[in-house]
Amino acid sequence: MKKMFYAALAALLLPVIFLARPAEASTGGTYDASNQYANVGLILFYDPTGRYRCSATLISPTVLVTAAHCTDGDVGKVLVDFRNFISDGPTSGYAPAANPAAGYTAKEIAAMGFASGTAYTHPQYSDFTDMDNWNDVGVVVLDKAVKIKPAQLSGLGVLDQIGTENLRSTLFRAVGYGTEVRKSDSGPQNPTPQSYPLERRYVDMPGQKLTPQILQTNGNENDPFGTGGTCFGDSGGPVFYQGRIVAVTSYGYTDNCRYLGGYQRLDIAVTQDWVRSFLS
Repeated sequence: MKKMFYAALAALLLPVIFLARPAEASTGGTYDASNQYANVGLILFYDPTGRYRCSATLISPTVLVTAAHCTDGDVGKVLVDFRNFISDGPTSGYAPAANPAAGYTAKEIAAMGFASGTAYTHPQYSDFTDMDNWNDVGVVVLDKAVKIKPAQLSGLGVLDQIGTENLRSTLFRAVGYGTEVRKSDSGPQNPTPQSYPLERRYVDMPGQKLTPQILQTNGNENDPFGTGGTCFGDSGGPVFYQGRIVAVTSYGYTDNCRYLGGYQRLDIAVTQDWVRSFLS
């Protein structure tokens, strides 16, 4: 949610708290205590408007796939953190860049003990202006390979094989570092996205709609067929079907992350071919 919907479920990172750029964080879901999704990491980066976080997935020892709204306009290097648990509350522990206008340097990120990389954005990313050519996908190429088993991309057209009549009874698993939605400890007791805890969670969501570019799901923790949805900070995180990545988290429709979620398909040639070009 960058300019449209609560679309890029990314999160703006101030010195103490995390916010979100286009994308979401988990509403409901389960903390990945067993580190089942060790290849899913938090990415931290600067653009001219501030510091943000998103989620991303390792698909080779040096390449992560994420959302375009998490890479478009990035300056400097991208920090990549594969820990399943980061913080229970302020602060996050991530030092700011010495020069925020230039973003992180590889040296600054290495001093914090994390991996660094360079962001790339799909050349046909429409910034949510063209429903037929969304292409909300980006990659981060690491400066050094990591020793983590990568996840696998699905084959082409996998989602089309499900069929409209079966979509609502099919569960998709999203993984990411999005904000948790719950009642505040004080003040108004309306469910709202909370900055902490900051941890990797996964959630199962029933399908709702499929377009040539987008998979849409029902993301309500009270849905009897699923366990929740994505929220701010989950942007760019993977959506798994049959154990492979079929999409990345792209947008949401409400500011409390309790409605429909949209996911950029990676089982289509226009996005997958571009992503795979970084693997050759």
